[in-house]
Amino acid sequence: MSRLDQADPEVSAMIAAEQRRQHAKIRLIPSENYVTQAVLDATGSILTNKYSEGYPGDRYYEGQQQIDKIEQLAIDRARALFGAEHINVQPYSGSPANQAVYVALAQPGDTVMGLSLAHGGHLTHGAGVSISGLHYNAVQYGVDVETGYLDYDEIEKLAVQTQPKLIFCGTTAYPRILDFERFAAIGKKVGALVVADIAHIAGLVATGVHPSPVDHVDVVTTTTHKSLRGPRGGMIMCRKQYAQAIDKAVFPGLQGGPHNHTTAAVAVALKEADTDEFRRYAQAIVDNAQILGAALMERGFGVVSGGTDNHLLLIDMSTKSVTGNQMSKALDAAGIVCNYNLVPGDTRSARRPSGIRIGTPAITSRGFGANEMLKLADWMNEVAEIRADASIEQDARRQAYRRIAEQVRELCDQFPAPGIDAPNN
Repeated sequence: MSRLDQADPEVSAMIAAEQRRQHAKIRLIPSENYVTQAVLDATGSILTNKYSEGYPGDRYYEGQQQIDKIEQLAIDRARALFGAEHINVQPYSGSPANQAVYVALAQPGDTVMGLSLAHGGHLTHGAGVSISGLHYNAVQYGVDVETGYLDYDEIEKLAVQTQPKLIFCGTTAYPRILDFERFAAIGKKVGALVVADIAHIAGLVATGVHPSPVDHVDVVTTTTHKSLRGPRGGMIMCRKQYAQAIDKAVFPGLQGGPHNHTTAAVAVALKEADTDEFRRYAQAIVDNAQILGAALMERGFGVVSGGTDNHLLLIDMSTKSVTGNQMSKALDAAGIVCNYNLVPGDTRSARRPSGIRIGTPAITSRGFGANEMLKLADWMNEVAEIRADASIEQDARRQAYRRIAEQVRELCDQFPAPGIDAPNN
């Protein structure tokens, strides 16, 4: 028995069950991935025992000889990978990173602009239910409902009209290339600082698969997981003139001691990302997403914007006569995991939206390729047809989902996930 088995068999059993789930199901949530065993080892290391308030060479606690080296190594690797002038690797995740930008560069009540949550933006880009919408005068831009693309002319008009202090350009459910240069030009025109949130696409940006915002905007925020395939953490990259304000906003403004075990795992992930293997992986993420999107369109799915340039697809399920909520739950029962999501122009609520959001980072980490994308499209189509057919009784529907889930499990057995030993049962 492991030490965890002995100390807490309940938690140990739950972790084991989650390991079986992560092995046996096709994971399509775009923000999820599989980290390597090396990243897991660093995340679970004794570095979690150490407090380190402050920054390398300027701490409020003694005993930082190794911690300073680790944090500086993470900073240096991030700079080599992204080319930013200043980097802070201490944010606990992407949302705290964005909040630090508000604290550093704006005042409560200032006007800020971001992509609407209903059109693929993030809570921290000014959504009314988040602190970014509660404490700031948030104005929201959207995509063209007909095309699914950002309309930069309309974004510029809104910026001229509202004169924001900050403009956020970043997405959680937008499948197209972001024109960071155009956003920078809009910011310059209205005197706004521009913040690029690349949490979803950081792995693609790091490898050149997606254009980088670093040379165009004032601040870049990101998570370190998702397509970058690191631990659950965050980073802020910025021009030198904002370095002091950003650092003070992170500590002592919002946080105490950094999570040193996470910092070490970020350093490991950044080293892994600076390899030819990872660059091939990032390109394969996009290739898989494009193949899957084309296959779903051939099977009658409503793919928003007609495809993707990145790692995700936004699917309008109304063409299949099911809701996004119904489809996501049916897929889960069939061994395929995604999330339900609003689509542009959605008339349904966020809890019962019309769409689903899927992505390819995790399945690409397992080695899935073109053939697996076609199988996946067939399974998704079968699930949609089963869920939409009102003549199928509930028990028969469940049996059909279980049959597909068994086929999914057989495929997953052929593609072990990084960092996860295939369970025996």
